[in-house]
Amino acid sequence: MKKERIWEIDTIRGFLILCVIISHTLYYTANILGLFRIPPLVGYVMQYGGALFVILSGLSSTLGSNSFRRGLFVFAGGMVLTVGSYAGVLLGWLSDDMIIRFGVLHLLGFAMMIAPLLKKLPSWLLCVFGLAVVVVGYWLEAQPALVETRLLFPLGLRYPGFSSGDYFPIVPHLGWFCLGIVLGRLLYREKTTRLPGVSTANPIVRFFCFCGRNSLYIFIIHLPIVGLLMMLISSQL
Repeated sequence: MKKERIWEIDTIRGFLILCVIISHTLYYTANILGLFRIPPLVGYVMQYGGALFVILSGLSSTLGSNSFRRGLFVFAGGMVLTVGSYAGVLLGWLSDDMIIRFGVLHLLGFAMMIAPLLKKLPSWLLCVFGLAVVVVGYWLEAQPALVETRLLFPLGLRYPGFSSGDYFPIVPHLGWFCLGIVLGRLLYREKTTRLPGVSTANPIVRFFCFCGRNSLYIFIIHLPIVGLLMMLISSQL
């Protein structure tokens, strides 16, 4: 028997992936084409709004099985973007700072793979650990490059001159994932919708649910599409 999906989680994920597309489009338009400056509030949301995506992923990890296998698949998607961004640099389409060295898919894939271990921890310990990782992570983010080695950037320890077109280091974002697990335990202990009275036949709900169910593919596909559009617009300016 096929397990029924929780529609509001798919809907929120769909809304967030559309926000990601909009934010990337704004970023490229502002920083590559130089057509306008991103307002500070919008820039703040773009910088920290990704934490919501990670929290939602942690929450979702409490609802199903095969988390390790899904994590491998998502991490592989991140590596596809890494290879693609390197190829873009070699072809002269992208600058070096646009290489995706450890983006959101790398982070989510890693977190999903270790989720079975994290879920063995009691909620209070997971909450303490998650908060500690978040605090340490944002402290590291405020520091200059701290290490000379080029091997520790996935942890948030950057080397001089480090850049990444999409950067979601394990510290602090694994902390948000842990807090998402705790939230999932609190809200979805029964693993069923909290809003049973809402009609999922509504076209708007169905659209966002579709985007949420296919968020990985949408994320991977939208990057080259947005990049190509920026190149076409740039050639006409």
